[in-house]
Amino acid sequence: MTTAAVRGLTYWLFRYRRTWRGSIVISVVNPLFFMIALGLGLGQLIDARTNPQLHGHTYAEFIVPGLLVAAVMQTAFLEAAGPVFQSTRPTGNYRSASATPLRPADIFHGHMLYWLLRAAQNAVLFIAVCACFGAVDLVHGTLLVPIAVLVAVAFCAPASAWAVTVDRPAKLNMMFRFVILPLYMFSGTFFPIEQLPSWLQPVAWATPLWHGIDLARGVALDTATLPMTLVHVAYLAAFTAAGIAFARRNYRRQLYV
Repeated sequence: MTTAAVRGLTYWLFRYRRTWRGSIVISVVNPLFFMIALGLGLGQLIDARTNPQLHGHTYAEFIVPGLLVAAVMQTAFLEAAGPVFQSTRPTGNYRSASATPLRPADIFHGHMLYWLLRAAQNAVLFIAVCACFGAVDLVHGTLLVPIAVLVAVAFCAPASAWAVTVDRPAKLNMMFRFVILPLYMFSGTFFPIEQLPSWLQPVAWATPLWHGIDLARGVALDTATLPMTLVHVAYLAAFTAAGIAFARRNYRRQLYV
């Protein structure tokens, strides 16, 4: 990261001054509804039965890490794909920025810094709401924040690498509908993936979202082991590194004029 990347970050922060109220409301309302509907509603039915997969915890405590990571993943994609696509249009801000001393890598890094800050903000607000319901304590909630940020960059980096090459907005909708939403539903967010059909479980294991959820859930429920923690972190780090490498290449190809 360079000083030029920080200058790119200031542009996105300047834009965020106009929209921060709405984003914060969404970041608070979403976990609030989830906790009321699932934690207090469905959770009471599940907690009435002994379930070894909950490891002695309530269903609300079980789903909070999954909901957090899935929400951060979804927001990371939306924050990266749409704005990057719009920014690469002929009248987009990427085109204007590329006519300045900023290099394509600086433009990408500045935008990525903004994504990291937004992910951290969303994670803190999400955990604060869940803590009010007693679904996570301060210590474990604090540990979940860097995991959420890691998952966010693992998605926003490859999403931006792809979005900078997209020529039609319909492709963004298709990606969200047929990739992001299925990941949300079948990566262990609401239930252990062991309950999926046997042929679908290896597919879930290969997704970065499952690695993020399993890592966060292990930390939150004190069931994490060192080998699996290292596997999860290494997988997400590799996914992030690949995404950043492809993004730097694609930004250079698309923005050099």
